Amino acid sequence: MAKILVIDDDMAINELIKVNLELQGYSVIQAYNGIEGFAKAKQEEPALVILDVMMPEVDGFTVAQRIRQCPEIAETPIIMLTALSQLNNKVNGFNIGVDDYLTKPFEIDELIVRVRALLKRTKQIPESSAVRELLTYKEITLIPESYSVKINDKVQKLTPIEYDIFNLLFQNHGNMVSGAKLLKEIWGYEPDDNVETIRVHIRHLRAKINKISDDKQYIETIYGGGYKLNV
Repeated sequence: MAKILVIDDDMAINELIKVNLELQGYSVIQAYNGIEGFAKAKQEEPALVILDVMMPEVDGFTVAQRIRQCPEIAETPIIMLTALSQLNNKVNGFNIGVDDYLTKPFEIDELIVRVRALLKRTKQIPESSAVRELLTYKEITLIPESYSVKINDKVQKLTPIEYDIFNLLFQNHGNMVSGAKLLKEIWGYEPDDNVETIRVHIRHLRAKINKISDDKQYIETIYGGGYKLNV
């Protein structure tokens, strides 16, 4: 049973999320401010965090940043909730390392779909699968056990989302992958207008790959269409 931490100072929304997640079979921990939320994240090490932005004293951006800086829970997937719809707030969240973003008011069914998709995608690899075939094409090798990419003799660790994006581009190397397909395959829900989600993660992924690319630009943006991997 996956354990989910909900951090939101709005008690009604916090309870609504808790009840509906428990109906889906999840174990839910609640926190009502950023200080309590971060403490419970460290103590409980949840499988996923649902985090509100606008909270007194310590806001959601700060909590997300502290989670990403804490080695024990740094890779915990985070869904950020906010009443703010401005683009810059979404960008701020993704730059910190938030995995998904939902603007209030939201449909509880949509939140559940995103929770399922994140948990499915970030599920830890079982110990029995410790020895796995590496995926290699020309100079690129994917290392799924550590969410890493090796180009020639250089290795770069990625976040789970970045690895999944690179893997999808890798499997379609030379062919364009549309933004709609990325949203559906990586985030697990039907395409919407959330293109900034893709742009920010692609920007972070490209920056990391460029560190080991020897000046070769592997990830190409097809304007108005999508992205492709040049090998």
